[in-house]
Amino acid sequence: MSFNSLYWATTNKHVHVYFGRWLIEGSPYVVLIDVAFTAWNLDKWKKELWDNFSIGVPWFDREANDAVLFGFLTAWLLGEVAQCEEPPHILAHFHEWLAGLGLALCRQRQLPVATIFTTHATLLGRYLCAGSVDFYNNLADFNVDKEAGDRQIYHRYCLERTAARCAHVFTTVSQITAVEAEHLLKRKPDIITPNGLNVKKFSAMHEFQNLHAQSKNRIQEFIRGHFYGHLDFNLDKCLFLFIAGRYEFSNKGADIFLEALARLNYLLRVNHSDVTVVAFFIMPARTNNFNVETLKGQAVRKQLWDTAQTVKERFGKKLYESLLVGQLPDVSKMLDKDDFTMMKRAIFATQRQCQPPICTHNMLEDSNDPILTCIRRIGLFNSSADRVKVIFHPEFLSSTSPLLPMDYEEFVRGCHLGVFPSYYEPWGYTPAECTVMGIPSISTNLSGFGCFMEEHIADPSAYGIYILDRRYRGVDESCNQLTSYLFQFCQQSRRARIIQRNRTERLSDLLDWRYLGRYYISARHMALAKAFPDTYFYQPHDSETAQGFRYPRPASVPPSPSLSRHSSPRQSEAEEDDDRYDEDAEAEKDRLNIRQPLTLRRGKGWLAG
Repeated sequence: MSFNSLYWATTNKHVHVYFGRWLIEGSPYVVLIDVAFTAWNLDKWKKELWDNFSIGVPWFDREANDAVLFGFLTAWLLGEVAQCEEPPHILAHFHEWLAGLGLALCRQRQLPVATIFTTHATLLGRYLCAGSVDFYNNLADFNVDKEAGDRQIYHRYCLERTAARCAHVFTTVSQITAVEAEHLLKRKPDIITPNGLNVKKFSAMHEFQNLHAQSKNRIQEFIRGHFYGHLDFNLDKCLFLFIAGRYEFSNKGADIFLEALARLNYLLRVNHSDVTVVAFFIMPARTNNFNVETLKGQAVRKQLWDTAQTVKERFGKKLYESLLVGQLPDVSKMLDKDDFTMMKRAIFATQRQCQPPICTHNMLEDSNDPILTCIRRIGLFNSSADRVKVIFHPEFLSSTSPLLPMDYEEFVRGCHLGVFPSYYEPWGYTPAECTVMGIPSISTNLSGFGCFMEEHIADPSAYGIYILDRRYRGVDESCNQLTSYLFQFCQQSRRARIIQRNRTERLSDLLDWRYLGRYYISARHMALAKAFPDTYFYQPHDSETAQGFRYPRPASVPPSPSLSRHSSPRQSEAEEDDDRYDEDAEAEKDRLNIRQPLTLRRGKGWLAG
């Protein structure tokens, strides 16, 4: 979080409080409490926590200790505000277990505060999925106390469960996480509050297609260097796929993605496809430096570029002088011996005896790394015969990198497809960011984003949102479905991909906080009505349903798969140009499917318009 200079501080009751503005759009006020300054109260507050809630926090858990300090300080601050001469009606929204103790203390001390607790992912759920258990099929059978105790997080779990049970309103970010919370935290969420994005930040209007082309060119330059000496594929027929996020090999679906890439490689080869797929894995891992071979590739590429520019300048000068005297140039004399020597040296420098590297960095645990181990098993070594190439970049992207000098947003815009076949993904910001930038993506029905899109779009794949079934299918079936999606995407024409990107980008409004904020407003109305029933009332409305949000199938998409098949084995270019597609007409219909932002009326209480 960006924070401005200190405005004022106080040491009332030996508490340091800082007040300022958050340096984001709107510049909201921010109050920061220095938990370290009150660490001397830790033992006293732990005893109070045990006396009132029977929750014991071990001394060695520093994160839980900070949660105790922050919880007591938050309750103190809200108590001070509530003691004003004309106290306002206070509403406090607590996120995740780290902040949950403050909520429980507010209820225990009977403070006049309406409380909301939001879990973005249950603590126990994260730990269980990290252990490779059959999570969703056994949700009702877990002994939650034993499972939390076995993982030495019982005190954390108790803090989270206490906050969920004490809150006036309990919310979570997706329907799939609501099912998880109901079983693990023993309370059904009152409202689903999906995560949104500040779409204005990503908005490029009609320029997003041009931005895609510009960023794609920068990725192509990296590919030219990375595959020097083995650049035997057409970059104009090369598709860039990527997966990014925390390095959770199974939870994020990297395992099933790699297996699907191996099967896709086989399909492309047996069908003699001229398409090449380059799959990027952007996941931070332990490294000690850049791979020397990767750095050399970029140096060779730059040297070739400099050589070509030098020869071009000398050629251009001779051509200019020849035309200046009114003569057509003698092509055989335009390049002299020195030019040919320079070019031969440059070509010789591109000779390479080894395969292009898989990983761009030196891994500290190369032999035990899950991605590299899987690549060795499936045999994707970037050989000339492979139609699928793999690049593992074990660092987050940065515009200052000597290898791939691009920010994450630029990189996403330059790719063709984001692949996120997650097994455990309570929401999923990565596919959402792809959507607002007009990049198609693959997610699953075990991710909050995938469930949200299935609920609000009649035909998600027509809009570039592919939903993989990982809830009701086995791993092998899901892998086959993912392979099918990837192969179908590779068969699309360039024009079809452009049309699909247009449709994907039009879904941006669906993910904008201006629209998804209505769910948070509903949660706040409900909390105020429960905490102050004499002043506020809450009337449920249709913001919790999909009504008015439903995107129909685009008119230019065939109504059934049979109509999309061509009678001839290979369609002509003329057949590929579908005259039914009208971008402006489709865009106008989609705009009508998004409701206007929520309006408020104030009377005895607050209502949702």
